[in-house]
Amino acid sequence: MDMLKKYFPYSFGAKEITDLVVKIIVYVIVGAVAGLLIGVLSQIPVLGILIGLLGGLVDLYVLIGIVLVVLNFLKILK
Repeated sequence: MDMLKKYFPYSFGAKEITDLVVKIIVYVIVGAVAGLLIGVLSQIPVLGILIGLLGGLVDLYVLIGIVLVVLNFLKILK
């Protein structure tokens, strides 16, 4: 659990439904902005593959963060 809190510090601490919604919206916005930047940078031929892999990692981080926010809010994680 400490390892999850180390890598996903923003995912913990939602006490009310508004906190949950705000945290999910922040994760979605971060994912969208990162996707937009990665889409622009992937046009560079040499870096295209590396930037694409980075985009996959960012999307995975956002997805795991959202799942952890929901699980923590529902008190499934202890």
